[in-house]
Amino acid sequence: MAAYLIDTNVVIYYFNGLTQDETLHDVITTSFNISIITKIEFLGWGQFLADESLYFKAKEFISYANVFELNEEIAEQTIALRQRFKTKTPDAIIAATALINGLAVVTNNSDDFNRLGVKNFSVNMQ
Repeated sequence: MAAYLIDTNVVIYYFNGLTQDETLHDVITTSFNISIITKIEFLGWGQFLADESLYFKAKEFISYANVFELNEEIAEQTIALRQRFKTKTPDAIIAATALINGLAVVTNNSDDFNRLGVKNFSVNMQ
């Protein structure tokens, strides 16, 4: 199976049980890779403020992910993507992380990543 980088929206949908996509389940169980920005966005999600136990479940869930930290190479690629495509910083960091590490992004926003030249596939969200 190919290696994937899971976008924040997919992590949120999956964690909340909002998808029945069996392919996504297989990807998460075999290639649960995320960018540090996804960890920040996911755990910073406002819903967790109102439910501390849900937040701790989210922290446990995300602890199973392989988190790609920012490094100089990813930062430089992010800068180049932002300059060229004027994309949002979180998407540029995720795209740069995928490009540098040879990963395909699993997302619900294929158009955003297609225009950045990032191999990706969209999952079926409900």
